[in-house]
This record gives sequence, structure tokens and C-alpha cells, in this order.
Amino acid sequence: MARPINCRRVNSMPQSNYFKPRGIPLSMLEEVILTVDEFEAIRLADLDSLYQEQAAQKMKVSRPTFGRIIESAHKKVAEALVKGKALKIEGGEFEMASIRKFKCYDCQHSWELPYGTGRPEGCPSCKSGNIQRAEEDRGYERRGGKGRGRCCRGTQQNQ
Repeated sequence: MARPINCRRVNSMPQSNYFKPRGIPLSMLEEVILTVDEFEAIRLADLDSLYQEQAAQKMKVSRPTFGRIIESAHKKVAEALVKGKALKIEGGEFEMASIRKFKCYDCQHSWELPYGTGRPEGCPSCKSGNIQRAEEDRGYERRGGKGRGRCCRGTQQNQ
């Protein structure tokens, strides 16, 4: 009997969840499904240039598991690009990160807030409104929708 898949930590949902070759009708394309955790692995390793050990820690998985996730993701993206297939991002075993990080661009203060508490109006240190999500925490979170994957407790992810 195979071991159950461990839940992977995902910082944010993709801004777009579908990519296709230009000029080809969707009805004529095959799809490649990239899971949300594979998308997160690509973001951490390729966009953020983290080493596998660092990226694995952020996703709460072992380094060998991260290696398998990123290898699978690279193969799927390569297949979509080389063979002219559509790439759809959905599903997977994942949980959303429970903490958001913010940074004040006036005093450089950084702080964390749990998801679901709303956007802060100002910096808790200097009260400036010149705040943004911290660079390592930026991303787009969508609410609702289907194909979001399953969280660790085995229930549909609804953040």
C-alpha cells in the first residue's frame, strides 16, 4: 500500500490558471494539468531562485520530495511548450500559508498577520500608509472556485 501524499504549503494561488498557444482554438488543444503545488515549486525554484533545500522548507516537505515535485512540474511545462498544448493549473494536495507578511517602505519595518484579518491600514511602527506585502510573500489569492485541490485534512480548500 502506498503512503498517503503529505500536504504541501502554498504561499499564494496563481494569478492566471490557464495558458494556451495563441491562435489555436481551445477545442483543438490537449491540456496538461499542472497542480498548484507544482506551480509553487516552479515559483520558488525558478522565479525566486531558491535552492531546493530552502524551497522544500517553505513548502513543508523534504528535499527529495521537493525534487520530485519540481521535476514533474518541469516535465509538464516542457510538454506544453514543446508540443503546443494548453497548460491548466489546478488541484493537488496543498494548504494555503496561514500568515501574510507586510513591509513598510518608509521605515522598513516588517510584520506578519494571519489570513482573514483584512489588509492593515498602516504600519504598526510609524503609522505610514506606504505598505505592501513583503517581497517573499507576494502573490494573488483567489477565493472560491473549483479545482483548488485538497487541504491536509482531506476537505476541499475554501479560503
